[in-house]
Amino acid sequence: MKYQFSAAMRDMKPSAIREIFKSLGQPGAISFAAGNPAPESFPAEQMAAIAADIFENRASVALQYGTTEGYTPLRELVADRLARRFGVDTASNMTVITSGGQQGIELACKTLCDAGDVVICENPSFIGALNAFRSLGACPVGVELEEDGISLEGLEAALKAHPNAKLLYLIPTFQNPAGITMSLEKRKTVYALAKQYDVMILEDNPYGDLRFAGAELPTIKSMDTDGRVIYCGTFSKILSAGMRVGYVCGPEAVVQKLVVAKQVEDVHTNLFFQMLCAEFMKRHDLDAHIDFIRSLYREKCGCMLETLDACTPSDVTYTRPEGGLFLWCTLPKRIPMADFVAEAAERKVFVVPGTTFNCDLSAPSQSFRLNYSTPSNEEIKKGIAILGDLLK
Repeated sequence: MKYQFSAAMRDMKPSAIREIFKSLGQPGAISFAAGNPAPESFPAEQMAAIAADIFENRASVALQYGTTEGYTPLRELVADRLARRFGVDTASNMTVITSGGQQGIELACKTLCDAGDVVICENPSFIGALNAFRSLGACPVGVELEEDGISLEGLEAALKAHPNAKLLYLIPTFQNPAGITMSLEKRKTVYALAKQYDVMILEDNPYGDLRFAGAELPTIKSMDTDGRVIYCGTFSKILSAGMRVGYVCGPEAVVQKLVVAKQVEDVHTNLFFQMLCAEFMKRHDLDAHIDFIRSLYREKCGCMLETLDACTPSDVTYTRPEGGLFLWCTLPKRIPMADFVAEAAERKVFVVPGTTFNCDLSAPSQSFRLNYSTPSNEEIKKGIAILGDLLK
């Protein structure tokens, strides 16, 4: 039979990162390709005790259908933490639980965009968001990143060129893949431009809790005075990626429509894991747990940067993140990036080519992404040394 695929999915390709995962079973393989949290960051012992208690005492709730908006105690805890930790005015916004941060991104686009609509993005940007936009028929338009965030000149040019753009998608803090953080002045100006050109902002903040150096910066959502910002967060980087529990906070009129879209997709997020998140927040000090994760990543990032400094040629550049999971390496033009990535894989060291994160899939890239949260310090030192020898 000849299969006829939808226009939105016909040209979609598998995630390059997920394809790389298939090679990681090789003995001795070192992966800098994943975006996984460190396994040692999972509070497994505490979760086991909470899980046993839920199944012993509230199994009839945990195993039943729930409301699409999410488990009420968790929604309240998340809203309280957004207000306290990130300055979000949750009283004038609605918070709902999603199946990971990825679903929040996809639902926001589905709620606001029609096929053919433009979503303005940082370039490079998170592949999961870009593919979500493409799958819905929306068109990602990239604006180049600078050392302190999105180019304001480029952003205004894109807003002028696409006056009917429906959404501005941003990862202001420890951006994926670049690891950079948007400055406070740029955050203010980005919000002002969105207001001037009447476009909604989708602020994705999965890494905001993971600052291990530098000063905290306010979220764009904390600056939102006219219901213009939809905020996405997740428990994936601070409790467990496999639970797939995230959340969206935004204007009630928008989020109510987002809830309808979610009803069609999955009815509700896994209720047991929502209860597990809520009970962990009630029984344990989440901020102390996050401090432990920060200390892990401070050490791992420092180890990677120190080894890069020692092992790579001087014309290879890389970002020096103050948090998050990633840094971004750029090769001089004398080194073909695609050949480098392939040769590294031959040596069983896996990185993600920069082309994966481009808004324009046909555009070239001289960069690649490195992840430091997943490998051990020994793997970081060994893998970066291998990459350094290859670069030389």
